[in-house]
Amino acid sequence: MRRGAGIRTLFHVISLILVTIIYMAPFFWMISTSLKPNYELYEFPPKLIPSVVEFTNYSKAVQRFPFFVYFRNSLIIAGGAVLGALISCPLVAYGLSVLKWRGREIVFYAILATIMLPSAVTLIPTFLIFSRLNMVNTFWPLILPSFFGHPFYIFLVRQFFLTLPRDLFEAAKIDGASEFQTYFKIALPLIKPTLVIVGLFQFIASWNDYLGPLIYLTDEKKYPLALGLPQFLDRYGTLWNQMMAAATMAVVPTLIFFVFAQKHLLESIKFTGLKG
Repeated sequence: MRRGAGIRTLFHVISLILVTIIYMAPFFWMISTSLKPNYELYEFPPKLIPSVVEFTNYSKAVQRFPFFVYFRNSLIIAGGAVLGALISCPLVAYGLSVLKWRGREIVFYAILATIMLPSAVTLIPTFLIFSRLNMVNTFWPLILPSFFGHPFYIFLVRQFFLTLPRDLFEAAKIDGASEFQTYFKIALPLIKPTLVIVGLFQFIASWNDYLGPLIYLTDEKKYPLALGLPQFLDRYGTLWNQMMAAATMAVVPTLIFFVFAQKHLLESIKFTGLKG
């Protein structure tokens, strides 16, 4: 039995290593290409490790197009969207999990049903709304929707709220705490891992969003990196090493965010979804 368990463990480890290599291969290729000189870009068979490391590709990429302008715009959009998600989603989830009121389950399932609604269906009506509000070619259409909650994040936080003991909230009410005091002083500190994960997911979604900026932004000075990098490719030619250098720098904020959030990610996966 021990021998069989050891073989299964070895098989699982090898499988995980192979899957990791498959998923990491594009990332390594991006970094490798960003360090290649021009004459190695089109060699066949391609080289994974460049013979000459060209760190100057990064400085050339920054000088070749307004990288830091796009980077600043991406931070504004992603930061505003994260703030909106962290304000709205926990508040809605608290009302759908801790507070008891008639029709709560119906509202919750109605919110979940909107996940199945294709984004293309609401694209034109949403654009018309922001157009009537004179918000086209501003960052607001990319930030404001997060302040009205996202159904998946609401579901995620609600499931975490359901794992908390009801005695905590009842004790707070006995001590005379209002619902807002209970929410801010008891509920929010206990769901910190889930809030970090919501912030991470929203940051990645906003940072990599291409369609939203393409629809709402017309001024190139307001482009985020997701929309600016293709402009770099189309306008300045096909210098793939500099393009990959800019893409590598664009990935860094997401990696930093993930490194700090991975501990909370494991905690959130452990406790979320235990109750329905």
